[in-house]
Amino acid sequence: MINLIGTYECKADVKGRLMLSVALKKQLSPVLQEGFVLKRAVFQPCLELYPMQEWNDMMQKVSRLNRFRKKNNDFIRRFTAGVKIVELDSSGRLLIPNDLQKFAGITKEVVLSSAVNIIEIWDKERYEKAIDDATVDFGELAEQVMGNVIDDEDGIS
Repeated sequence: MINLIGTYECKADVKGRLMLSVALKKQLSPVLQEGFVLKRAVFQPCLELYPMQEWNDMMQKVSRLNRFRKKNNDFIRRFTAGVKIVELDSSGRLLIPNDLQKFAGITKEVVLSSAVNIIEIWDKERYEKAIDDATVDFGELAEQVMGNVIDDEDGIS
């Protein structure tokens, strides 16, 4: 599993191409040759860029769902809607297809935000709004999500 770090701003050109920062490309260097999968996010109006191995790991989990249950079938269809395989071009740019640009509202100013093992791709204004909205109750959210996690080695959370 890859662990990505950082938030990076960049600009999309008129064709929807993004130039990844040197720092981000360096973190992705072990997986650049394998390519990526780009998809709509489930909970936010942004895109998710999965290194191919991370996508394959996710698809292993999804493939265990019983397709004879309607909810599972509906989930799979929605989860994989608009999924695209993408690669960096020879100049190190990532092309975001038009349908995904429209979904995420990406025009010019873009934020690439690491989310553990994937990268979220946001329109800058939408990203700042999502971060501002989340800060109001982030302490409570952190307590709910991480408050019961205990380190097995020393019992300190």
